Amino acid sequence: MSVPPIKAPEVKGWCPGAHRPMKSGDGLIVRVRPRWGQLTPAQTIGLCDISQSFGNGTIDLTNRANLQLRGINDADHHAVLGALLDLDLLDETPELETRRNIICAPLRTQTGLTTQLAQELTDRLDELPDLPAKFGFAIDADGPPQITAAPADVRIESGPNGLIVRADGSSLGQPVTPNTAIDALLTIVRWFTETRQDGIWRMAPHLVAVPLPHYFARETTFPCAPTLVPARYPHGQVFGAPFGSLPAADLRALSLRNPTATLTVTPWRMFLLNGEIDATDTSFITGPNDPALLIDACPGAPACTPSHIETRALAKHLTAHLNGKSLHISGCAKGCAQPRRADVVLVGQPEGFDLVLNGCSWDEPVLRGLTLQSVINELGRI
Repeated sequence: MSVPPIKAPEVKGWCPGAHRPMKSGDGLIVRVRPRWGQLTPAQTIGLCDISQSFGNGTIDLTNRANLQLRGINDADHHAVLGALLDLDLLDETPELETRRNIICAPLRTQTGLTTQLAQELTDRLDELPDLPAKFGFAIDADGPPQITAAPADVRIESGPNGLIVRADGSSLGQPVTPNTAIDALLTIVRWFTETRQDGIWRMAPHLVAVPLPHYFARETTFPCAPTLVPARYPHGQVFGAPFGSLPAADLRALSLRNPTATLTVTPWRMFLLNGEIDATDTSFITGPNDPALLIDACPGAPACTPSHIETRALAKHLTAHLNGKSLHISGCAKGCAQPRRADVVLVGQPEGFDLVLNGCSWDEPVLRGLTLQSVINELGRI
């Protein structure tokens, strides 16, 4: 397969890929979509080497269980694509890359139902109709659902009486068997494309305007599994990554100490190393009570062009003042790091910080133009 020429579009509001990176303040953002969210040890080390050779030395986790390389020069994009191709981390075409929006439950086995269905869906991606770029799928079929809060539009989940296929935005799903699950998923997707109105790109907003047919919504959902936290599990060790950033040097060292461990990416700024893991001497979070788990912060200025503030040094500075509250620091009102509510939200503006309580970065602030000391004073009063 020949590697395509460099493309670095300026368009925002879509997810970057490897073939179609996004331009930012520190260079190109190249998103890597590991198949079913897993990397072999060789792929993990290889991705770290790419980040250190061509990027800024940091790999970011995304809320779609993907990975992002940042700081790639335009002139190096072609070489990065070649390196990803050598690691079997590059789809053959941008179209296939766009279609393969599949998030899998992280606590699963290689022979379990989640893996089997993910393989079948991958094999049948060419049967999908044309879909909006961010339209995606969640496969969560091994026990109580783990990823109901992860962004997806059609979900295959465990229900009280077996598998269900569920349109996001509905609390009910269609009962299926392992042999009929992908057929049912494709049927719901075709219904979406045939009935959606202009300007509607995702399933949940579509259901607000167009009722879901009864045969798609007959079986209730199953209670969710406990939220994943950094800890040891029967599957292996879950590690937290402050702000969702994986320093490539640290990840490479951890992988070399655990040379047989597969890495599974999650949508929650955590990753799993499978098996008996040596988790000593690492910068990653290994326990559930680390205060850094309460903080979301985007890359900020100067890495991100729209950002008005440097975010992550500020986040570390404010950790001691949180008193158990969740904090989202956003360099601008877009809120890329956290699309859901946080107890405290700080939004960078040219004239200072906007403060939002129990909301999102785009909500109306309760105070505007705060200095850093004013922010600390307000945190003490909340």
